[in-house]
Amino acid sequence: MMASCCGLLTSQKEPVPLKSVEVELEVRDHVATVVSTLNYQNQEDKPLEAVFVFPLPGDAAVCHFSAKVGQTEIVAEVKEKQEAREEYDDALSSGQQAFLLEESEQSPDIFSLSVGSLPPGESASIRLEYVTELAVQADEGLRFLLPAVLNPRYQPQGSVGSEGVNVQVTSVPASLVPYTLSFTARVSSPRPVSKVESSSPLDPLQYLNTEQTQATVKLAAGHKFDRDVELLIYYKDAHQPSAVVEAGRASSQPGSLMGDPVVMLSLYPEFPQAVMSSMASCGEFVFLLDRSGSMGGERIKNARDTLLLLLKSVPLGCYFNIYSFGSTFEHIFPKSEEYNQKTMEEALKKVEKMEADLGGTEILEPLKHIYRQPSIPSQPRQVFVFTDGEVGNTKEVINLVKQNSASHRCFSFGIGEGASSALINGLAKEGGGHAQFITGTDRMQPKVMQSMRFALQPSVVDVSVKWDLPSGVSVTALSPPIAALFQGQRSLVYAQFTGQSSEASEGCVTVAYSLAGHPSQTQLHFSLKPAKDSGLTIHRLAARTLIRSLEMEESERGGQEDAGGKKKVVELSVQSGVSSAFTAFIAVNKSNSEAIQGPLVRRMVPAPRMMMMCCMAQPRSLMPMSCDMAQLPQMNLRRVACGMPQLSPMMDQSVTLESSQPKQPPRDPLLQLVSLQEASGCWVLDPHLAAALGKTSEEVEKPKPASVKQDVWATILALIWLHGFKMDAQEEWELLAMKAVSWLRAQKASGVTECVEAGNALLGCTVQKDAVGL
Repeated sequence: MMASCCGLLTSQKEPVPLKSVEVELEVRDHVATVVSTLNYQNQEDKPLEAVFVFPLPGDAAVCHFSAKVGQTEIVAEVKEKQEAREEYDDALSSGQQAFLLEESEQSPDIFSLSVGSLPPGESASIRLEYVTELAVQADEGLRFLLPAVLNPRYQPQGSVGSEGVNVQVTSVPASLVPYTLSFTARVSSPRPVSKVESSSPLDPLQYLNTEQTQATVKLAAGHKFDRDVELLIYYKDAHQPSAVVEAGRASSQPGSLMGDPVVMLSLYPEFPQAVMSSMASCGEFVFLLDRSGSMGGERIKNARDTLLLLLKSVPLGCYFNIYSFGSTFEHIFPKSEEYNQKTMEEALKKVEKMEADLGGTEILEPLKHIYRQPSIPSQPRQVFVFTDGEVGNTKEVINLVKQNSASHRCFSFGIGEGASSALINGLAKEGGGHAQFITGTDRMQPKVMQSMRFALQPSVVDVSVKWDLPSGVSVTALSPPIAALFQGQRSLVYAQFTGQSSEASEGCVTVAYSLAGHPSQTQLHFSLKPAKDSGLTIHRLAARTLIRSLEMEESERGGQEDAGGKKKVVELSVQSGVSSAFTAFIAVNKSNSEAIQGPLVRRMVPAPRMMMMCCMAQPRSLMPMSCDMAQLPQMNLRRVACGMPQLSPMMDQSVTLESSQPKQPPRDPLLQLVSLQEASGCWVLDPHLAAALGKTSEEVEKPKPASVKQDVWATILALIWLHGFKMDAQEEWELLAMKAVSWLRAQKASGVTECVEAGNALLGCTVQKDAVGL
């Protein structure tokens, strides 16, 4: 079934079949169940096939798919992908309506929905259900994201989709997105819900009981689904370890994953304070920055400011390097250099000149180059990746990180709307690091500095999970081994219990690990009695976790087909009803087998984007390629008609309007002060420091106690200013202030009390000596 190029579809003149999206979210503690209803209507005078490419969270387990046409409801089944595709094509050619939902083979956060053979004037309602874990944020909020934006994914030169054809995502300006969104959420937890926040306007939170453990919230009416919807849910006393046991499905075979009880453990390790206070003073820090066209404007400026804070926070004696990438990649030094005043200044000069001017988004080659560099003895490697996550070879990139996970930790940052959650979470998960997402008006700096604190924490090694269960009950681990533990950060573990015990109804799990040479452990006692009304949510998430591990093993074989591995994934996917890379959901309406009159028209439903893209329709492959350069003149005609800047051959095809904005005004006072700090941690008494403190040179020099050295006085003034005026941004400067305090202690300077009093008087502050850490 070939398709001609459908061109650009907008809501001007061209009918688009998707009319509305309704989403119901149910959050139970740390887990969300999402039910999306997509309402289509064929407003054309010909039969229609609609193809809708859309994003889901990368770790979502899609577990239900059904379609209602008129009064007929058809529930889809999970089948092996090729078998499902053939059944779909057969149904269409014999005049039946058919619906096919499949996951991309390159990236598990992209799905394609084909709605086949809708007669003229007919409506169809499609119901999609998935379950997902909620990520814990730096401020203990749980983050739920409903992705609206599927950014065009940059595909490396010369590569094609799995079926050997170019793939596309139709995009239209956000103002023209022709469908609306209604969104309601219900939240319940054993602990009270303290608040729910969102980047989109919400109706007020409604509590459903006096304990405030249940609440509902709605998106304000009239929301155009032109950007991601982010919810942050806060519970009181969120950092409590817990275990939830869920009963198996009565109709499934005992001993199978779906027939046995499954447990989900949420663990929050608390490390000894003595270990935590001794931040590492060694390490090789490699910063990898996306400089593709889509990182333009405010994004690249924020990234430069963040690199300044990071470079000032690196401890003396460490090593570092900065890579940046687009279609090609660059590095500041040929190999990582020791961190000192000279190398820091050289790096910062180059960072200041960095722009989003390197074309596409090819992250694989710079990562390979980093991993080829020999490790530096006693300097553990930490890689920080900053990207808007728009790549087409997600699984290949994650696989590379996993292969090198023994030699480094990887911390990832997804920047802006539409950053691939599969890529950002996958990099951190396989690299034993931590993932952060920076969207909307979020400041990048506090999130990045939290990860820097994690990177400076001693590495946790020799992690083991030991179960103590009643006799007659055995356990099968469903999660991969725990690769990383961080202070206060949640780790989720899934396991299957087989067999029954007549007497005891309690189990115990112990997670043991070694931290900076100290053996340590976290222990949790829990009831084996299944929770009420939890459905099969935990089973599906456990199945998804196991499917992901098996898929990863399969891709590690590097194309060598292992029928056994693939067969295992297909069996597990069909048994659990959860989608995988090797299966698809297929639904056929067998009640309408009249031959279709007239040719079938294919329409690509546009995904919202702040720009237009070219469209090259090919059947059922998912990953978009960069547009052919030969199409630029045609694209530019469309862009000019819409009042948008033209694309040049050097631009990343997902370039945003921001990149054409003028240079930003001078940096804020905090960054001005930070930029003056020396690599050793001290500040120098000079006119630049005086200006950053809002004083003249004379005003700053005059009150200095006579016996005190100039750099000691300058450093104490900088610390007083930070504590006096910038406590709201403490997360951003905390590490570099610790470095300053360490430097002061090493000077064994006298007259510190006198300096703090004189500094307070000069700056109009009331900062206590011990508050500064002196």
